[in-house]
Amino acid sequence: MSSSLRELARCKVRFPGNCDTWRGIVSNLKLWGEVPEGFDVQRIGQISSVQTGPFGSQLHKEDYVDVGTPIVTVEHLGENFFTHQNLPRVSEQDVERLSKYKLRAGDIVFSRVGSVERRSLVRNSEDGWLFSGRCLRIRPNPEVVCSTYLSYFLGHPGVRDYIRAIAVGATMPSLNTKLLSDIPVYLPPLPEQRRVGELLGMLDEKIELNRQTARTLEELTQRLFKSWFVDFDPVRAKMAGRKPAHTPPEIADLFPDRLVDSPLGPIPEGWRLANLREIVDLNPKEPLKKGVEALYVEMAALPTAGMSIEGAFPREFKSGTRFRSGDTLMARITPCLENGKGALFLHEHGERPAWGSTEFIVLRPKDPVPELWPYVLMRDSGFREYAIQNMTGTSGRQRVSAKSVGEYMLPVPPSDVFRAFGDLVDGFAHRIERMRQESQTLTQLRNRLLPKLISGEIRVPEAQELAKESVS
Repeated sequence: MSSSLRELARCKVRFPGNCDTWRGIVSNLKLWGEVPEGFDVQRIGQISSVQTGPFGSQLHKEDYVDVGTPIVTVEHLGENFFTHQNLPRVSEQDVERLSKYKLRAGDIVFSRVGSVERRSLVRNSEDGWLFSGRCLRIRPNPEVVCSTYLSYFLGHPGVRDYIRAIAVGATMPSLNTKLLSDIPVYLPPLPEQRRVGELLGMLDEKIELNRQTARTLEELTQRLFKSWFVDFDPVRAKMAGRKPAHTPPEIADLFPDRLVDSPLGPIPEGWRLANLREIVDLNPKEPLKKGVEALYVEMAALPTAGMSIEGAFPREFKSGTRFRSGDTLMARITPCLENGKGALFLHEHGERPAWGSTEFIVLRPKDPVPELWPYVLMRDSGFREYAIQNMTGTSGRQRVSAKSVGEYMLPVPPSDVFRAFGDLVDGFAHRIERMRQESQTLTQLRNRLLPKLISGEIRVPEAQELAKESVS
């Protein structure tokens, strides 16, 4: 029996199904090689308690309230962090009734179905929340294991592969408390665990801070767009005899104090109605010859929220939509359009053309429209509703045309208003892109260090030196 299988046998891991198949799976997982010197091997169930979430009969959607204690579901599991958007909540009475399912800082929450390798570490901000029935909770024993270390161990690529392999069910993989409890864990001495967790945690905290900052900047941009170009808040404030909120006098002076009737309803005096094509180029021509290598963006790279594109890569041009840095990309086909796929394409070679899916519509601002304005319009609910309503084609292959998008009618302000908006927000997009690039570097560093630290290939001092070299 190989050393890796001996270790698993010592932990009493059972191999369902064909044992030869499982021997092959285990032998291909780099993690399960020789146990590093000074490391111990324990099962999760020996160093933690594992608890499944409440059964469906214990908690119904009808129990949710507007103000109360959040419940994390599978949808809120990120990469070792929870997302805090669209959280269901329950009353204090239900929290007491379901106290068995409370979360504590240091707990680790796993998806029980579907993407069973997904997990998030509970931090102080989630202490006291509940977890749903589609999740499993690991509560580590702090006298034996550092919860941060354990969470990173469970994020090791080999462990993630292993978890997917032991999950039950072909079409919808699932975990249970027994399967999760039986997973072996490599444990260096507790002080070393804490140092590993601290180092990797610092990288993740910076990545998460960048994500949150980018989200805040985009939310500010979208709120300002809606205030100025949809709700006309500065105009309405003046009409009510008030100073426009959070607006410097020189910008407030750009807005009139009166709304006038138009076919779209009241609009600011001095503004005009126009089709989008008058102020934005749709699918502008961009020279790019076949066979020339250029950055390529596939549909999968467009996010459903946020402006940044992850995963553009060089590829020889064949045929597709062409664009350049500063252009907004919008998916035009179902269900990508309904799902909100779109982005602002930014890269350091501003004038160099790039290309992507034929199912993109490119929006490029005409002077004096700011670079970020078409992107924020693309995210506006009224604009998206118009685009969806104007989709044509057979069921399942419907798409909206650039011509229809160009016919979208909207109120257009004087040039000074556009320029003021650009002065306020255009720097946000480039700041978000810089943070995305920094986070990408930090993620690559974390992913390099994680398996080396967890397997004992390197120790913390050496990893710290590598971290300094990478971020300097």
